[in-house]
Amino acid sequence: MRAPGEAPGMMALEIAMDELAEKLGMDPVRLRILNDTQVDPEKPERPFSSRRFVECLETGAAKFSWSNRNATPGKVRDGHWLVGMGMAAAIRGAPISKSGARVRLNSAGVVTVETDMTDIGTGSYTIVAQTAAEMMGVSIDKVIAKLGDSAFPETPGSGGQQGAPSVTAGVYAACAKLREAVAQKLGFNSVDLVFADGEVRSGNRAVPLGTAAQSGDILVEDFMEYGDLAKRFAQQTFGAHFAEVAVDSFTGEIRVRRMLAVCAAGRILNPKTARSQVIGGMTMGIGAALMEEMVVDTRLGFFVNHDLAGYEVPVHADVPHLDVIFIDELDPTMSPLQAKGLGELGLTGVAAVVANAVYNATGVRVREYPITLDKFLAALPDVT
Repeated sequence: MRAPGEAPGMMALEIAMDELAEKLGMDPVRLRILNDTQVDPEKPERPFSSRRFVECLETGAAKFSWSNRNATPGKVRDGHWLVGMGMAAAIRGAPISKSGARVRLNSAGVVTVETDMTDIGTGSYTIVAQTAAEMMGVSIDKVIAKLGDSAFPETPGSGGQQGAPSVTAGVYAACAKLREAVAQKLGFNSVDLVFADGEVRSGNRAVPLGTAAQSGDILVEDFMEYGDLAKRFAQQTFGAHFAEVAVDSFTGEIRVRRMLAVCAAGRILNPKTARSQVIGGMTMGIGAALMEEMVVDTRLGFFVNHDLAGYEVPVHADVPHLDVIFIDELDPTMSPLQAKGLGELGLTGVAAVVANAVYNATGVRVREYPITLDKFLAALPDVT
């Protein structure tokens, strides 16, 4: 049971959607497209801030060659392997919280950013430095990002898929304030000011950025907050997962052959680190689908497999080529950067897409995770 709640929840719901599509004799991608909505089903007066879900489905289906799928389970073979394809949807809330930053400019044109944001390997340092570099018109090597000190301005930290959009918005606000301070120091009209290539430009006049701090460092601090936007709009991220699996017709061994995630999550701040986060989520989803199971001794209240020797997680041999596509999207209700969080979207729906592909390969529906041999081996089609 792994956070966020959408992850274990959709493990069940997206299997149910697959069963519904089969009962209706309808393609599961088509079923979702026909039932798409642009408003919150629980509060129809509240529209989604942006919802490119149908585009995720259509893009993924085209890229994955979904039209080649045989809808009749257990009919595609590759030697002694039973081959199947599955799909599942993904949704994850896009929270964003008040976040602050402190920025300093010195006479060498170096911008130092301070924020208590954490980096747990997801790339916070990178996007903080990127934001400051773009705002101040300097190369990224002219930015020093300092994170994780409780003496720095507060952010929500890494978690809940809100870290990236929140912290970058706080850095944006602080840099906007620094730009105003620079303009005042240099005697520029801040309205038509351009910050680019390490210079401050207005009309025919261009001055090195560091000139503004010749008499001493310029230090400013600010934050970003959001009023009632989260109440007026349903702020969510969306995705579509596709998978192809092969099941050994003799032994029941399951091998994931390829997977694709298509994600709509506002502006993608850094495509490389974003892709890595989604691939990490997809890997976790493979584990949830096929092997991860906590065994509890209910007599003694004891977790039997309480370490990585007994609790199995995917290794390199279990993970095939994973592909990620990002939908080109901006969400103006989020922040001036129009970005949303992304990391947890990569996990939601993944276990279900594997389960649905296993069903398409074998005709055996397993409704209890993980999908281990004892749950379906006896029901596999006879070997011919």
